[in-house]
Amino acid sequence: MVEDMLEPSKERIMPTAPFDFDMTARFATRGLGRHAGDVYESGVYSKLLDDGDSLPLIRISSTGAVDAPKLEVEVMPTNDGDTAAANRTARSLVGADDDVTGFYGMAERDAVLSSLVREFRGLHIPQSATVFEALVKSILSQQISSQVARVLRDGLVDAFGTTRVIDGAEWIAFPRPDAVAAASVESWRAVKLSKRKVAYITEIARAAASGELDLEALKTATASEATEALIALKGVGAWTANWLLIQALGQPDGFPHGDLALQRAMGNLAGDGQRMTADEALDYSERWSPYRSHATTYLFAAIRQPGGP
Repeated sequence: MVEDMLEPSKERIMPTAPFDFDMTARFATRGLGRHAGDVYESGVYSKLLDDGDSLPLIRISSTGAVDAPKLEVEVMPTNDGDTAAANRTARSLVGADDDVTGFYGMAERDAVLSSLVREFRGLHIPQSATVFEALVKSILSQQISSQVARVLRDGLVDAFGTTRVIDGAEWIAFPRPDAVAAASVESWRAVKLSKRKVAYITEIARAAASGELDLEALKTATASEATEALIALKGVGAWTANWLLIQALGQPDGFPHGDLALQRAMGNLAGDGQRMTADEALDYSERWSPYRSHATTYLFAAIRQPGGP
């Protein structure tokens, strides 16, 4: 547990407009006050990072408007070297560099997406702090309800994450690969995860911790290269790989066509009200290429609304 810190730094970010900070931060945290170490309360999006050497706390707030966005990023560091990296991560966490212009140009002429881009105008695609974090979260979410997945994500962070206390408040970071790799059987029991998923996550964590697996390098790979590398990992299929293209690798055309919630929404919005099959969803989505990452994000923004498709 870390309690000391240096003087906080502040930086202003000018995201690509239109940008709705509140909508994007709520999407990143699944509409919850806390989601797996990410916190959005009282207009401030906060995340504690853990790179093994430092534990900077990022706090992001909006001082602008949707069409003239300005964000203030405060970093509360633990050493002199972690401020610049934390500011880069802050931009990624809220999709500050995400440009929706091309997507809007296509979506405004589309029968399904046109209403969604009006309703969720300014929503950007939030990115995970690390590829490892996004990958573990996706494996945790496989073939279970979103409610159960939330419990598992929070449980994993609570069990293995490093904590830091600032002004009496405790923050917890998503665990590093080495912490997950070293977790005991007893610790995993507290997370209440299936043995198969524990095995998948542990194997990936050990490979990442040892340097055998460089997940961050996938950010510079092509979509096909990244997909091939991810699917080669035990426990990772097309569904997980496509979510990582969207949420961690910044690829514009990811589409998790095997997602049941996505298939239901597309059946309701673009079909006869019956859930589309995976192949039907994939075929229909071709008209949205190369913007399917944005299309997926906006469809899920609708899905998460009360009474959504």
